[in-house]
Amino acid sequence: MLKFTCCDAVRQFSNSGQAQVLRGITRGYERECLRVDANGRLATTPHPAALGSKLTHPWITTDYAEALLELITPPSQDPAFPLDFLRDIHRYSAQQLGNELMWAGSMPCVLGDDKDIAIANYGCSHAARFKTVYREGLGLRYGRKMQTIAGAHYNWSLPDEFWASLKDCCATAGSAQDFVSDRYFGLIRNFLRFGWLIPYLFGASPAISESFLQGRKSDLQELFPGTLYGPHATSLRMSDLGYQNRAQAQLHVSFNSLAEYTQALETAIRTPDPFYEEIGVRDGEHWKQLNANLLQIENEFYAGIRPKRIGKHGERPAQALQKYGVEYVEVRLFDLNPFVDIGITPDQGTFADVLLLMCLFRESPPITAREQSENDENKNRVVNRGRQPDLHLLAHNREQPFRPLAHELFDDMQPFAEMLDAAYGGDRYSATMKNLRTRIDHPDTTPSAQVLLEIRDQGGFFKHAMHLAKRHTAGLQAQMLDEATKARFSASVHESHQKQQQLEVQEQGRFEDFVARYYA
Repeated sequence: MLKFTCCDAVRQFSNSGQAQVLRGITRGYERECLRVDANGRLATTPHPAALGSKLTHPWITTDYAEALLELITPPSQDPAFPLDFLRDIHRYSAQQLGNELMWAGSMPCVLGDDKDIAIANYGCSHAARFKTVYREGLGLRYGRKMQTIAGAHYNWSLPDEFWASLKDCCATAGSAQDFVSDRYFGLIRNFLRFGWLIPYLFGASPAISESFLQGRKSDLQELFPGTLYGPHATSLRMSDLGYQNRAQAQLHVSFNSLAEYTQALETAIRTPDPFYEEIGVRDGEHWKQLNANLLQIENEFYAGIRPKRIGKHGERPAQALQKYGVEYVEVRLFDLNPFVDIGITPDQGTFADVLLLMCLFRESPPITAREQSENDENKNRVVNRGRQPDLHLLAHNREQPFRPLAHELFDDMQPFAEMLDAAYGGDRYSATMKNLRTRIDHPDTTPSAQVLLEIRDQGGFFKHAMHLAKRHTAGLQAQMLDEATKARFSASVHESHQKQQQLEVQEQGRFEDFVARYYA
């Protein structure tokens, strides 16, 4: 049975009048996407100058590899704006790529040797060099092929008016900033408990190119020559094949409070690791990594959801959280949907809104070491074999059938779908939840099952993804932007190049001192 941290608050925000405050929810997307050449090989060209400076452009940059585009939407309280703007970014970007294509899906194209995957180069300023050295360190720690994996991040925050009403309703003592941070961390803990629903419902990476393993052994099966898959997998991107850090097992990052979380990250960026020390930080003037510690920077810590705060004076992420509290959360579990040209479907954000609200209002006790192991195990089971007919998950240290657990969570989320419907009018949230719920009993309707069906029809992972990449890129290139939007993007490109040039002219001092100031 669902237990709320403040029952009066749930009743209050279920009221259609009070629910209006939820219209102030702010959302945004980040979508990663590989550039590939006309033959489906990883692009070896630099980031196109026509897309602006990847160091300073607000919406178009790269993530880790030079060929891994990252397309970012500004935060907005209009639910439709993020995907509308993301489509415009895709149209503009596709039209600057020439003969290159935007790869479809999260797992990469056929890859060659690790050394052939170019690290993103941001220029010659200290800020640019810092970003490049960090990525070079990631390549040494995890392998560069990891830097070709793509996903979608959903950034989400509640308005000040909501927090004021909730604090008043719950009659909680303490500062408003501490109250907001505490409640966001409660949300995060519940997301760690129940976030496995996302890879089940939206996972779309059940197969990979054999080249991704580069000779490593795995439990995957061969579907076609060159294609490996998990028969019941949902999201191999979120499995042990994706980003992982051998040393991160030592971190024990706690989400039980802001103080514990930030202290763990501060400790990690200052704790040496023998393996990273063996790699070394510098070879003469060449920097191999920013440091030889468990983490180079806080963002190296990989989690399915992270608390975020933009610093007001250039503070590091942990410092900004400590000083100003949590501003928003970043949900990182979404695979790209390869059947969609922009990689993201509207029901992903709709579902996330409901899940996050439920996680916020539901009681959220501290996570013990035992429960953390249980949460990790549940996530691993779902991403590796989520569509297995007899799948069981762990609930309070007991094996429970997957489907009843999933249905119970949908029951618990229903009041929050209705709350959002009351806020925005109509029944979009309830209708979306009803539709997604059918995937529990019909796993063949999940994106991961549909991807496998398409791979079988096309004759392999590469043929499937390449077919969609050609179709999506051609479609986006054919969708003309209106003159005002085109002018806005052209101006942003010009401004970004100017900003990068200004940084490079103004930069003074030694890079060593720049790095030292970051960690001070």
